Amino acid sequence: MKVLVAMDGSAHGLRALDYVLSKPQMFAAAELVLMHVALPLPPRAAAAVGAEVVAAQHAHEHEEAMRAARQRLADSGLRAREVLEVGMPGPALAAEAERGGYDLVVMGSHGHGAALGLLLGSTVSKVLAASRVPLLVVR
Repeated sequence: MKVLVAMDGSAHGLRALDYVLSKPQMFAAAELVLMHVALPLPPRAAAAVGAEVVAAQHAHEHEEAMRAARQRLADSGLRAREVLEVGMPGPALAAEAERGGYDLVVMGSHGHGAALGLLLGSTVSKVLAASRVPLLVVR
């Protein structure tokens, strides 16, 4: 089983990982992949600071988003591969899920509720709309 866990550096993302780690009978033999999607800088800002600075910023964001996740993995004795993508989180997660041949995507929900989700759209909704891979949402 190949499992993609969305990591955004928030408590919600860590709850998704904690769920996976709390179910060793389901996930111990799984290939775990932790994915962080860094938001792109506005084009003018990116051009002003240069590609090296932009890449360093995305790498820093990735390190921050993964710090607690890495510790949880180390404590559990499980391993995971990490993926950093730059783009919009929903479409990027859905594309990776499809492209990577995953059996399951696990995401944390911010729990804004249906009304706010309709107004703003949510990353979970975007992944659901763009991917055929089963999605497990942890609240």
